[in-house]
Amino acid sequence: MTAPLPTFEVLPRDLSAYRRGNTGIDYVHRFDSGQPGPHVLVNALTHGNEICGMVAATHLLDSGVRPVKGTLTISFSNVAAYESFDIERPFDSRQLVHNMNRIWSAEMLDGSEDSPELRRARELRAVVDAADHVLDIHSTSQDVQPFWVYPAYARNAAVAVALGLPPVHLVMPQGLGSGTPLIQYGRHGVDGDGPQTALVVECGQHFAQSAADLATKVAHDFIAHFGLISPREGRQPPAPQRRFELLQTHMVHTKEFRFERPLVGFETFAKDEPIATDGERRIVSPCDGCTVFMPTRDAIVGREAVYLTRPLG
Repeated sequence: MTAPLPTFEVLPRDLSAYRRGNTGIDYVHRFDSGQPGPHVLVNALTHGNEICGMVAATHLLDSGVRPVKGTLTISFSNVAAYESFDIERPFDSRQLVHNMNRIWSAEMLDGSEDSPELRRARELRAVVDAADHVLDIHSTSQDVQPFWVYPAYARNAAVAVALGLPPVHLVMPQGLGSGTPLIQYGRHGVDGDGPQTALVVECGQHFAQSAADLATKVAHDFIAHFGLISPREGRQPPAPQRRFELLQTHMVHTKEFRFERPLVGFETFAKDEPIATDGERRIVSPCDGCTVFMPTRDAIVGREAVYLTRPLG
């Protein structure tokens, strides 16, 4: 059964004024301070319905945020999907063909497949290659507490903990399990002693004002963390952190996919407790205290159904 439509507190706006940046790539804006320092990339609209990222990116541009050292790049990724928004089908603008956050592998980017998302990702490769630190701003279909997502490298955890907001972390020790996300592209997807960091921040429900507000705060905090701008006024001390480890990623295989009970995210299950059925397949909890992240709102064959995690001490 399809879930009811959400409350629309924030909707897409015309981005044509931001199309012409200064890099030769549409919707990419770069500001070089002329002083030594890291290169920070704030990326919005990896999925076309993540309105909060658009709000944060336009705020940075409109308010004249500029680095005092290093380089700041602000990009809007999947604008083509964003522009397909239809308020009667608001979740359909997530993608046109490919999930743009699963195609950042050499196999996909150098392969023969074609789509609006692949063409755009190929345009943006040089942008991501140039960045030392990447913040990819996302949101969720369900109204759940915000959280970080990142490969389980100490360098990523250190930044997320230092920023403190949001205080929930989804850590990926083995990757996402359903493709290669932007934050695992290139050197950001390799363990080692390098300083580079790449994190996703999931800010809350796509069309919630609270998600837009959080995205704007986190973007400012991320840039300030690396010394490019001054810290945000009124920033609160970090809250106690909660960390979860991704154990399994389940895809939707059949049109008969069903959860055993309605889920929005952060529900817990005992070991071997049924979570969902997918045709003849059964999805059960792999451990006690298994916590679900991002259960699908509408089961679509070939897309993610649910992420299963365990809490970390």
